[in-house]
Amino acid sequence: MDRLGSRCPLPGSLRPSVLTCLLILTASFVSYPMLRTLSLQLHSAVTGSYVSGTYSVVFVNCPNEQIAREIARAILDKKLAASVNILPKASSLYFWNGEIEEATEILLLIKTKTSKVHVLSGYIRWQTGSGAVGVGAGRRAAGHVALVHPFEIPEVFSLPVDQGDVRYFKWLEEGMEED
Repeated sequence: MDRLGSRCPLPGSLRPSVLTCLLILTASFVSYPMLRTLSLQLHSAVTGSYVSGTYSVVFVNCPNEQIAREIARAILDKKLAASVNILPKASSLYFWNGEIEEATEILLLIKTKTSKVHVLSGYIRWQTGSGAVGVGAGRRAAGHVALVHPFEIPEVFSLPVDQGDVRYFKWLEEGMEED
């Protein structure tokens, strides 16, 4: 019996092993997205190939061309994108407060890294700091929050880029490098 007890772990001695396994599994699940991104970037750098989804195109509608240009310049100044196309006079129909509305808007096509989309989206709605970009009635003094986009709920969404010219992607990357 004593030999059997020395070969088979007792239930109390399983707890540290189980806790260690759970800790390792949790750490693996938490770090997987970061490790996957790093490995894809390493693969891309070594092979010179493009990894699908590294870059995105962000769509933003603006009420007029002046606001569209101000937002585009602010995004480029902050290195949140490398390129912005301003497409004039997009006709929009949408529901607002239970009614069908119709408007002519200006569409921005913003080319950026997928990793910057969340920050870009937040910046389009609000900016904190110098007030260098103050659109319309949203202007505030230095150090306060300034409204960048005048719509109550700005249309901001992105689509990942599946394929494209590797040289163009390199140019995008260089355009967003911090000085």
